[in-house]
Amino acid sequence: MKRFYHISDNPRIKIFEPRAPMASQYRMLPDVVFAITGELLHNYLLPRDCPRVTYYIGPQTSAADRQYFFGHSTATYIVAVEAAWLKRIQQAIIYCYEFPPDNFYLLDKCAGYYISEKTVAPLQVKPIYNVMDEMLKRNVELRFMPSIISLASAVKDSSLNFSLIRMLYAR
Repeated sequence: MKRFYHISDNPRIKIFEPRAPMASQYRMLPDVVFAITGELLHNYLLPRDCPRVTYYIGPQTSAADRQYFFGHSTATYIVAVEAAWLKRIQQAIIYCYEFPPDNFYLLDKCAGYYISEKTVAPLQVKPIYNVMDEMLKRNVELRFMPSIISLASAVKDSSLNFSLIRMLYAR
């Protein structure tokens, strides 16, 4: 059975109400509650508005893209963020809400997004006090760069599985 999660900087959410998606590619959807499974949870283990480029190798990933984007990395996933976010990431406390699996359906397999059009009451909430430690436990390489804009463009044009999150805040 899949487990579904939602990450927030708010530790006191009792009910998640469906709301309009922020991302332009999902604006045609009705109001929804977003969730993610444990496999790609690391994409959200950052402060909410932190822009990030997240990617991983999929079955369709070319050997050239594997070499170019992963090189000698032994990580399963890479998350790139802008260096200006380092202090906020180090100081962040975020909260991982677990949802009951009922009523969620897959929206985007590559990004790992699941949605529900119904109100969701979380089963539990757990604080995460050290974001970087949590990522390392999940075999994620966290990269800090002066800017992630050109990387986002390259990843978008590659054969990798990826998600570009909060890019409107990128420098």
